[in-house]
Amino acid sequence: MEDPLFLPLEKRFAHEGYHLYIVGGTVRDLLLNRPFSDRDYATDATPEEEKAFLKEASYTFERFGSVKLSFKDQEIDITTLRKEAGYQDFRHPTKVIFVKTPAEDYARRDFTINALYLTVEGQVLDYCGGQDDIMNKVIRFVGDPEIRVQEDPLRILRAERFAASLSFTIEPKSQAAIDRYRYLIGRLSPAKIKEEERKGWKRIK
Repeated sequence: MEDPLFLPLEKRFAHEGYHLYIVGGTVRDLLLNRPFSDRDYATDATPEEEKAFLKEASYTFERFGSVKLSFKDQEIDITTLRKEAGYQDFRHPTKVIFVKTPAEDYARRDFTINALYLTVEGQVLDYCGGQDDIMNKVIRFVGDPEIRVQEDPLRILRAERFAASLSFTIEPKSQAAIDRYRYLIGRLSPAKIKEEERKGWKRIK
């Protein structure tokens, strides 16, 4: 497993006393030996702390802990480890609490296969069976599927897109939640649906 952009950035964070992890779909694709273009990293540094040594980054969404960095001609998303609550617009949390460890962060993520963290030493941190689900080709929500779908109905589209693109199966409880709350897709903005269609999601008739 290798991401050539990670090491120089990790050294930069470590020099300032912070941790940096490869996270989410990037780890999933590395484990599956799939090519990837999206790079997602997570850190215990807050955006305010990053401003001291990552001045070239974009801090437009810093209130959500999200920083975008153009590094060696690649776009990288760096997100502060956090807890979330309240999704009044079905997308963005109304409350964000920055935390210090992946063990506190993982529960807010959508699927077990996307709740993995890779350290600079090459260790995969897995708090919810994501590696087993990758091995067994299963899509499973983190935590209670009904809560995760109601927080953000876009996760329905994402589950179906991942299942199709990876040739995985959505596990029964997750599928039941998707079927029960599919109507919530109608409350998503057309732009979000279009974005998922562009990534490969196909509407179920």
